Amino acid sequence: MTRKIAIYGKGGIGKSTISSNISYALGYEGKKVLQIGCDPKHDSTRLLLNGKKIEPVLEYMRRVVPNNYKLSDLIFKGANDIDCVEVGGPEPGVGCAGRGILLTLELLDDMGIRYEDYEMVLYDVLGDVVCGGFAMPLRKENSDAVYIVTSGEFMSIYAANNILRGLSNYGEKDRRCGGIIYNSRGLMEEDKRIQRFSDAVELPVIVKIPRDELFAKAEKLGRCLGEDSPESETAQILTTLGRKILTQTEYYHAKPMEDEELERVVLGL
Repeated sequence: MTRKIAIYGKGGIGKSTISSNISYALGYEGKKVLQIGCDPKHDSTRLLLNGKKIEPVLEYMRRVVPNNYKLSDLIFKGANDIDCVEVGGPEPGVGCAGRGILLTLELLDDMGIRYEDYEMVLYDVLGDVVCGGFAMPLRKENSDAVYIVTSGEFMSIYAANNILRGLSNYGEKDRRCGGIIYNSRGLMEEDKRIQRFSDAVELPVIVKIPRDELFAKAEKLGRCLGEDSPESETAQILTTLGRKILTQTEYYHAKPMEDEELERVVLGL
């Protein structure tokens, strides 16, 4: 059975690092994984490819005439036999990055991608602006569950709340929220902020990932933490997270707060 998940978070919050480490851990255990990076920076899969960036789908579509499109040109093999796809983005000042996600998903379908061949399909999605295109992975035809990466910084929590709002606004009334992935920055009262947010939106924190300098060390080498420091406590936390996501059966409704309530609850105003 294929589990399709979408991992959303504010830019720079560490969602791509976490996504890649989840994919790496599952791939190491023999699971067949497809990771689709939905960010104009097209660097979601870099740590699965020894630090290399692959040609994004939108750039490929600009370079190659449609009659010559091949699915094998869009999917790149990464560590632990993980399949990697990057959406990419338009030229600066031209086009819409969100629409690029829509075009990519349509192209993959048109070219006959077999999602059923994977045990996990992971969409790594920029969550700063949940517009039509960036919201595509939220839809139940594209993902079974949505996870939100956030720290205790207010703007990160603000983005997390907007992601819940997007899920709610798209008429997704089913229980499809998997939980909060808390990527700690080590800030004062950060745990309390996250807990207040979690309680208010009735969405549990499924993991706390500690601030760890080993991430920076691994990223300099273009590797996942599970590859560079597999015995570390943080690598083990990420492995456990991957297993949980793959087997989770209990999900939650999206219950976002209004902006004023968010400030009051999180900031204690």
